[in-house]
Amino acid sequence: MRGHKLFIGEKLRALREEHRLTQARFAERLGISTSYLNQLENNQRHATATVLLGLAEHFSVDIASLSRQDSDRLLATLTEVFADPLLKDRSPSSRELRLASQNSPAVAMALVSMHQALRRAHDQLAELDDTITRAGVIVQATSYEQVRDYFHFNDNYIHELDLAAESLSEQLFDASASDRDQLLMEHLRRQHKVSIGIDLADNETIRTYDPETRQLHLNRRHPASTRAFQMAHQIALLEQADTMNDIIAKAGFGNAEADKVCRIGLANYFAGALLMPYTRFQKSARELRHDLVDMADRFQTSLEQVSHRLSTLQRPGLPGVPIFFARLDRAGNITKRHSATRLQFARFGSACPLWNAHRAFESPGRIIRQLAETPDGVQYLCLACTVDKPTGGFKDPTQQYALALGCEYRFKDEFVYSDNFAGQPLENFEPIGISCRICEREHCVQRALPPLKRALTIDQNSRELMPYSLED
Repeated sequence: MRGHKLFIGEKLRALREEHRLTQARFAERLGISTSYLNQLENNQRHATATVLLGLAEHFSVDIASLSRQDSDRLLATLTEVFADPLLKDRSPSSRELRLASQNSPAVAMALVSMHQALRRAHDQLAELDDTITRAGVIVQATSYEQVRDYFHFNDNYIHELDLAAESLSEQLFDASASDRDQLLMEHLRRQHKVSIGIDLADNETIRTYDPETRQLHLNRRHPASTRAFQMAHQIALLEQADTMNDIIAKAGFGNAEADKVCRIGLANYFAGALLMPYTRFQKSARELRHDLVDMADRFQTSLEQVSHRLSTLQRPGLPGVPIFFARLDRAGNITKRHSATRLQFARFGSACPLWNAHRAFESPGRIIRQLAETPDGVQYLCLACTVDKPTGGFKDPTQQYALALGCEYRFKDEFVYSDNFAGQPLENFEPIGISCRICEREHCVQRALPPLKRALTIDQNSRELMPYSLED
């Protein structure tokens, strides 16, 4: 934990309240003074080795979990909120935003929610002249955004479902699970009297389930990994309904549509955890050095399923390597996103064009690599590849996405993809940002928009690559 000071006030306060201890009693257990504890809880002092060891010894706290930059995700979101032109005259300093995310995360989250509501209201007003159908699309997108944010701010890890899926996986499969699909079918038939037919052949339907006849139909055009995932998804809906109801109720989305979207997301989470059980998957990731192809082969899953699952390895006491993961379409829209690293994806606007995720479409079928550095000086090993999802015959369209994932460069030895990168000098790291609207880099040849928080200097008698320069 050298190299940065650790402020854990919110976690200390939550831990003390969880054990129903006064500040005096809690401080006594840690061997520190009450006034020092008060300063720690208010992030006026950073945690020392003595405090961390006391937490580990007396409260079984995993010290490694404290060192993660949990507030970075919230800080990045707050920064983007206050970059909105509507708030340009009231933008707090970077220090104030960091203090808010560290000291008052609940207040910060409330501000984020209010900003989301403001944007939704703005979008709806802008669309008053459109059709009712168009307005319905906006409402649906909002529900998906709410659920995406729910997973994002829960580290993309759902503890109850993860444990339940791992327990069932141990019951159903052995280490090889060469007959996995048959075992899933037998479990559905035996436990739920569900019959399965691999008989769909249209271009759009992946799975249909009739609760009256208890028949599950799967599309024969899709690969075995997709069909297995859909069977696991159906098991989640049948066996984990009560758990998912509790999770959705606690999330408090406030509308039935978001509840339904979240149920699908939770069932998908369970399916991934069932096919790639946490402990064995994490062990394999270390053993195979995160070789995506080898891991997909070992677990009989797709590259996308493996990449997504790697981003969920956030179990307390047994965390995986912190990884970011995103899925982009050709237009640069991010359709899936999560980051357990300090790199956070833009919520609005396009992603940085210098990111190798965009170049993946130029090299279909290959895993391409990039050493990148963000404006805060953090360096990353970035991976990207394309995935095709054919939906029919020659004349039918094919869905194509770019998968992007990676880790901070300090974890490079955990990845087979870093083998001939080790020891490269700093200048080989390409500068990337989050998005142009909040990126502070002054001399970027790919800048599409000026940063919202910087004033511009425009000289009609001089023209460089950008038609403006940024004031200090």
